Amino acid sequence: MRYLLLIYSDEKAFAGMSQEQTEATLGEFEKYSAWLVEKGWMRAGDQLADTAQATTVRQTDGAVLATDGPFAETKEQLGGYYIVECANLDDAIEAAGRIPSLAAGGSVEVRPLIDM
Repeated sequence: MRYLLLIYSDEKAFAGMSQEQTEATLGEFEKYSAWLVEKGWMRAGDQLADTAQATTVRQTDGAVLATDGPFAETKEQLGGYYIVECANLDDAIEAAGRIPSLAAGGSVEVRPLIDM
């Protein structure tokens, strides 16, 4: 079964890190990605650009409207994702529980992917 691991964290905290802290954090994600590969679970994963670079698209009265950024003001923003393929939800939760940003107070949403 494939699962999407949606990684939420405070992008302002990440942006405020020193270069050394940023490199250390990215190094932890590289180790995590290597672990997923070793387990045979890794299918995809990427960091997202910050929300200031996002565009939200909606349809209103048949017209498509694009606006800068997300509407929601939240403490945590979607900052990246992994797609993993595991035998079951327990394995996906194990994978999610090792994501480095959890230690800094982030969260991970685990969602099964539906084959279309």
